Amino acid sequence: MVTNVTNFSRSGLFDWMAQRVSAVILAAYTVFLLGYIVLNPGMGYAEWQGLFSNNAMRIFSLLTLVALSAHAWIGMWTISTDYLTPMALGKSATAVRFLFQAVCGFAMFTFFVWGVQILWGI
Repeated sequence: MVTNVTNFSRSGLFDWMAQRVSAVILAAYTVFLLGYIVLNPGMGYAEWQGLFSNNAMRIFSLLTLVALSAHAWIGMWTISTDYLTPMALGKSATAVRFLFQAVCGFAMFTFFVWGVQILWGI
């Protein structure tokens, strides 16, 4: 098992379960939005704004944003530990892996904060 200080989860089983649960949440959100769009043909800005001004939709969107962040982090961490190895990169693998994970973490945090600002109008 690969261990690294940038792995925020507890185990491979926890990663696997978090990945599956987040995927279900992302799928449910996608199906809901597609269904809403199909059931409301000719929807304009007012209807779209009305949907997202509802607190239940904002909470569902925030849950989806958290799920997306967790899903992306686990996926990128797995990719970095599987492919950014000393065998592939030589002695600089640890530094390259840390830099890759730091950039991914910063990007995901930035997108999460931006999404919260969009959802809640902060």
